[in-house]
Amino acid sequence: MRGLRFLISVLWLVVVATASAQLAARSTEEWLQTLDAANRVAKLKIDDVVAALKLQPHSVVADIGAGSGVFTVPLAKIVSGGKVYAVDIEQGLVDHITNKAGEAKLTNVAGVLGKFTDPNLPAKDVDLALIFDVLHHIENRTEYLKNLVPYLKKAGRIVVIDFHPELGPHKSDPTLQVTKAQAAAWFAAIGFKPVAEHALYTDKWFVEYAR
Repeated sequence: MRGLRFLISVLWLVVVATASAQLAARSTEEWLQTLDAANRVAKLKIDDVVAALKLQPHSVVADIGAGSGVFTVPLAKIVSGGKVYAVDIEQGLVDHITNKAGEAKLTNVAGVLGKFTDPNLPAKDVDLALIFDVLHHIENRTEYLKNLVPYLKKAGRIVVIDFHPELGPHKSDPTLQVTKAQAAAWFAAIGFKPVAEHALYTDKWFVEYAR
């Protein structure tokens, strides 16, 4: 019995440690304060990003790590005849986005509680997966990207926007940094290559990948 209790304790510590690494150990309220901060939102260039994606009205988009939904709502308005999956691993954030979409009278937003290594999407119909300022928070990036691919259509794209390590907020923490070169290698391993790059930011890189 003592051995079983010890094993359960060890497994629980592993789960907690993984969650902490993935989320940087913040509550929903703390995340919302950070994600919706006026000075942050002003720098996101949301309209410019959405325009650069060149989405069609019936496109299906997966907003990976949707957070507070700052991109989800604008995306849903563009793909008015399509759908946006708002994916996050924090149920509180998923609930926040679905409420936000309801207030905006958007019926094409589906909240999705993702997993640490899988977006857990309900269908394999995605035209574009957007990973904005999120890839560096994913602990096992290679596994996550590999698991994301089956949800995309054959011509589906994955777009990553993340900080240049030397210019981002995690300069002193290599575990929370992702370079464009690293991403290129991970995508090559799953049969994807860069197909477009946008010079929209000075502190972030913005690359589209496809088969």
